[in-house]
Amino acid sequence: MNSHTDISDEELARLVQNGDKEKFGVLMERYSTKLFRYGRKFISGDDNIEDVVQDVFIKTYKNIKSFDTSQKFSPWIYRIAHNTYINAIKKNSLNPMYLFDFDTLISHTVVEDPIVREREQKEMKEIVDKGLSQIEPKYREILVLYYIEELSYKEISDILHIPIGTVGVRIMRAKEILKGKYKEMKIEI
Repeated sequence: MNSHTDISDEELARLVQNGDKEKFGVLMERYSTKLFRYGRKFISGDDNIEDVVQDVFIKTYKNIKSFDTSQKFSPWIYRIAHNTYINAIKKNSLNPMYLFDFDTLISHTVVEDPIVREREQKEMKEIVDKGLSQIEPKYREILVLYYIEELSYKEISDILHIPIGTVGVRIMRAKEILKGKYKEMKIEI
């Protein structure tokens, strides 16, 4: 088997766990662009994004033995990225974040509708790209994970350690905030 394209992320992780350290490079290649994109949207104006993404890979490698290969790899590495990005923001910011999470209090069950999602995704991708820097990181991140990284409510729930209902509430609130910002900037959505 000379091609790495037919090996799943989970299988690559298992090989790394069993001592084939070279395979971690393949995982890095697969996730490098995604994590840079995620990081750039999440950490606005941060020049040392390369260092932060490198830190994500270092933490991933150090913790690879704790990864359960029967689970999907992508939510696991996004969870590590999320924590690393939060720490980077906290280090560079005076604003305490996530001290009180209003969304969890008003959380309710939200059902994903694939048709609505697909239509919304196209519209929101454009909007999100333009307005992300205008909104707070908690809402910026959820829009990036849902509309740009195209993760499911369940995957986002696993990454952020919040209930699925909270994911839906946060996406709705983030869209409202974003629309409000666009009205301020006189951009029609």
